[in-house]
Amino acid sequence: MKSLRAIGASIAVALTLSACASGPSVPEPQALVGDALKTIEILKAREDLPEFRAMLKRAHGVMIFPALYKIGFIIGAEGGNGVVLSRDASGKWGYPAFYAIAAGSVGLQAGGQMAHAAFIIRSEGAVKAIIDHQGKFGADAGVSIGPYGSGLEGSVTTNLSLDVVAFSDVRGLFGGASLEGAAVVRRNDYNAAYYGKGATPQSILIDHAHRNQGADRLRAALKVP
Repeated sequence: MKSLRAIGASIAVALTLSACASGPSVPEPQALVGDALKTIEILKAREDLPEFRAMLKRAHGVMIFPALYKIGFIIGAEGGNGVVLSRDASGKWGYPAFYAIAAGSVGLQAGGQMAHAAFIIRSEGAVKAIIDHQGKFGADAGVSIGPYGSGLEGSVTTNLSLDVVAFSDVRGLFGGASLEGAAVVRRNDYNAAYYGKGATPQSILIDHAHRNQGADRLRAALKVP
């Protein structure tokens, strides 16, 4: 019970860190979309991550977290705000839904880290799982998730059997925490602010019923020749 409370506390810390990352106020949705664009450009330009472009070209969806923070000493926490995009029936990239992610762990760990991170969603089922399972993500949602290459956790495998593959441009040092079992939470306030009342992840990512030209540059950046 004590460890569960500790993990819950670390998740709360992670969300607080992500909310305060750019100053006293939470970034506006459009600013987050702009930062997501920069993250995609950074990862596409990395010569040591050729599989990112290859997987993005075949992806059913993508989660982008421009500033995924980790911090910990014994109790670890990681979190940040981001966007999720999926392809429509014709294969074109749709518009972003807004999410936050947080994970916590207890164990021997110390350090801090900030990463530009993108998660390639490799199946339609995984996209639906993200939408349907508010809260704990990973095995409980029927989705396997893990890093590619240097990735978020320093794995050296390609993890080609995973439903969701994480890529990152890591800064800093960290050891211990895992994104398996992380909490992925809808940012309903951002979705409503960006598209209007009634916008939900379902209507954005599956029905493709909403548009905002402010995300067109991000959608274009997701295209891989």
